[in-house]
Amino acid sequence: MWQDRISIDPKVMVGKPVIKGTRLPVELIVGFFANGWSMKEVLGEYQGITEEDVKACFAYAQYALQQEKIYPILQNAA
Repeated sequence: MWQDRISIDPKVMVGKPVIKGTRLPVELIVGFFANGWSMKEVLGEYQGITEEDVKACFAYAQYALQQEKIYPILQNAA
């Protein structure tokens, strides 16, 4: 579960979700993959984290997107 590995604390990175015990925001890790990094590259760059930590970042991102509310903007009929 992502809750075991992701922390949200207003005293750490202004409350952004981070990998527990680090100051590495979930958005940073997800962004690396969005920009073509491999798991090997991420783990090589940040040796204090594990593959399970990275997977927890994606699980948190999925959870956050599932919670998102969409409100359509209606165009005025003129």
